[in-house]
Amino acid sequence: MGSSDSGITIDVDIGGTFTDCFVHHEGEVAIGKAETTEHELSQGFMTAVERAAADLGLGRSEILGAVDTVRYSTTVALNNLIEREGTTLGLLVREGFEDTIYIGRGSQWADGLRLDEQRNVARAAKPEPLVPEEMTVGVRERIDADGEIVQPLDEEHLRQQIRYLVDEGARAFVVSLLWSFRNPVHERRVREIIEEEYPDSYLGSAPVFLSSEVSKKRGEYERTMTTVLNAYLHRSMIDELYGVSDELREDGYRNPLLMIHNTGGSAEMFRTAAIDTFNSGPVAAMIGSRHLGSEYGFDDVITADMGGTSFDLSLVQGESSRSYDLDPVVDRWRVHTPMLETKSIGAGGGSIASINEELDDRIEVGPESAGANPGPACYNQGGREPTVTDADVVLGYIDPDSFHDGEKRLSERQAERAIERKIARQLDVDVVEAASLIRRIADANMGNTIYKEAALRGQDPRESVVFAIGGAGPTHAEGFARHADVDTVVTFPYASVFSAYGSSVMDTMHVYEYSENLALIHPETLDPLAERDRFNDVVTDLREEAFRDLKGEGYEPGEISLELELDAKYGGQLDVLRVPSPHLFLDTDDDVRDVAETFEGQYRDAYGPISMMPETGIEIENIVLKATAPRETGTLPTYPGAGQDPSAAHRGEREVYWNGIEAFQATDVYEQASLAPENVIEGPAIIEGANTTIAIPPAGTYRLDEHRIGTLRLE
Repeated sequence: MGSSDSGITIDVDIGGTFTDCFVHHEGEVAIGKAETTEHELSQGFMTAVERAAADLGLGRSEILGAVDTVRYSTTVALNNLIEREGTTLGLLVREGFEDTIYIGRGSQWADGLRLDEQRNVARAAKPEPLVPEEMTVGVRERIDADGEIVQPLDEEHLRQQIRYLVDEGARAFVVSLLWSFRNPVHERRVREIIEEEYPDSYLGSAPVFLSSEVSKKRGEYERTMTTVLNAYLHRSMIDELYGVSDELREDGYRNPLLMIHNTGGSAEMFRTAAIDTFNSGPVAAMIGSRHLGSEYGFDDVITADMGGTSFDLSLVQGESSRSYDLDPVVDRWRVHTPMLETKSIGAGGGSIASINEELDDRIEVGPESAGANPGPACYNQGGREPTVTDADVVLGYIDPDSFHDGEKRLSERQAERAIERKIARQLDVDVVEAASLIRRIADANMGNTIYKEAALRGQDPRESVVFAIGGAGPTHAEGFARHADVDTVVTFPYASVFSAYGSSVMDTMHVYEYSENLALIHPETLDPLAERDRFNDVVTDLREEAFRDLKGEGYEPGEISLELELDAKYGGQLDVLRVPSPHLFLDTDDDVRDVAETFEGQYRDAYGPISMMPETGIEIENIVLKATAPRETGTLPTYPGAGQDPSAAHRGEREVYWNGIEAFQATDVYEQASLAPENVIEGPAIIEGANTTIAIPPAGTYRLDEHRIGTLRLE
C-alpha cells in the first residue's frame, strides 16, 4: 500500500476563502481553485478537483477513476466549533471532580484570546463551556496514580446518572475518570453499561468517547477537554466527510479518503479523530516547506502563508522536534494532542482596515475579515469595508482585469470609495496615501510576527529563508520580509495552493504518547536511568499499538518506520523540550547517555548555553512514538532553461506605488506562465500568475530555477 499504482494523487485543502487542489499526474502537476462553499464544503471540493483535471485536459470522473490517493485537509471542525454547532453531550467524571473543566487552569480566561483581548482584562472571560454544568455528573469509583483500584465502580448509581443525562437530552457521552490512562478498566465498564442501557438496536443509542482512548497523558483538564472536543464535533465531521467520500465514489474513486493530521502525517478517514484535523492546512504547508527546504539545502525556513482570511506562520528548523506545540490551545481550550506548532494572525487579503478612535485615530488592519462573501469592496459583491486587497488594487499591485486568472473582475472604483470613506476622509489624506498606510501596516504586522516568533524559537531570521505562499504571500513578501530582517524569499508556481502541495508529500503517520515520569539522569548522583525495563515496556506497548493500527490500513511491520521522541526537562524546571531519541529502546547506560547528550544539544540550541542546568539531572515526562508508513510521492516537473532574458514573458508596464520610495513608478509586468528557468528579472517588476501576483521591489532581483521556483533577493 505504500507505493503509488497510477502515479496520480489529488490533494485538497479547504480554507476560509478558497478551496485548493493540487494534482500529481504522471510527471505533470496541475492546480485548481474554487470559492469555499461554507453551506456544503463538498461542492467547493469537487469544483476545485474538476478545474485541476481540466487543466490536464481530463474530466473529473476520468481522473478520479484513475487516481491512487486523495488527501484532504478541512476546516469543518474549526468552523463548527466557532459556530458552536456540536452535539449535546453528557459528561461523566469521578465524583467530586465535576467542576474540573469549568475551573480549568489558572490561565483559562486568557487561553485562545488575542493579545489585545488579554490586555482588556475587564472584558476577558472564560469561554462558554461546551458541556453545560447540568450535563456533567459524578461517578462513584477511584483508581490511583499507579493504576490500582481504590474504590470499585458503583454500577447502580452509574445507571441512574446515565438515565438522568439521557432525560436531559444527551446525544453522546464523554467518560473521563482520574488516572484512567493508567488503568482504563472503569471507563470501559462505563461504556459497557451505557451500551447495555441504550444498545445500537434502540433509536436512542449514542456514541461513547473514553478519555483513556483519546489521550494517555496526565492532566485531567486537558485530557477531558480533548475528549469533549472530539465528541462535540464527531457528528458534523462524519456528515461532512461522508458527503465528500460519497461524491468521490460516485465519480469512480475506489481507495480510502486520507485525512491530513496536525501531527504532520495522514491517515484514513475512519482512523481520524476530529481534533486531528485542527490546523491541518497550515501544518501541511509546514511539511511541504520542510520537504522542499531539505531538497534545496535550507536549514532554517520560515513558511509565510498569506491567504484571504489569515496569515499563517510556521518555522522549519531542519529535523528538529522543536516544531511541536507541547501545550496547544484549540479555540479557547487547552488539549492533549501532538500538534505541530503554527502561528496565525488576522492579516489576509480580506483583512479589514479601520480607524481606532480611542487610540488617536490609529489605523488597524484585521483581525476581522471580509471573507469570500461579500469579500473586499473591489469584489463588487456588496462589501463596503476597505481591505488589504483593496489597497493592493489602488496601489497597482493587482490588475483588476486579471485577478484570479480573469475569472473575477475587480472594481478599482469600489476599492477607492471604501478606502476614501472609511480611512482617507477620517485621516484627512488622499486615497493613495491611505492605501499605502494599510499595506504598510499589514506588512509590518506580519513581519514583526515573523521576527518575534523566530526569536522565541531560537531561530535567527537573518539566516533564514522565507517561503512566500498563499494567494497574497508573494504579493506582500517584499514588505513583510524587510520588517522581519530577511533578505531571501522563495516563491512557487503553485504558491496559492501550497498547503495542498504540502499534503502531497506527506506519509501515512500516527503518533502515540504516554505520560511516564522517569529520571533519565539522576539529580543527585547523575547516574543514568535505572528503570530501563519500565521505559522499554512503555515503548513496546506503543509499538504494538502502532503495528495494530497501521495493519488495519494495509501496512505490514516491515513497511513501518518508528521514531521515538521524549518530552524532557532539567530537574526543577517547568519548560519541557521534545527531543528525538537516538535509540528506540534503552538497553545500556551508554544508550541513556546518548539520549542525554541529544537533549543537552537541542536545549543549548533552543535556549542558549547559559540556561543549561546539568547538575539538576534530566527528567522524562512523556514518551512519544511516531509510526510512519512512507507513501510514494510525485516529483516536481523540470523545464528546459531559456537564458536570463525574460522578455518573452513581458506584457507591458503599469504604475505601481512602492513604499520604499513612496511614489508611483513605471513597473514592468510579466506573465508567470511564460517565464522560463534561468530568467532573471530586475526590480521593480510585477509577475502575474493565475492565482497570485509576485511583487519585486526596486533593487530586488528575481531568478527562476529548473522547477520554475523563483528566488527573490532583497538589498
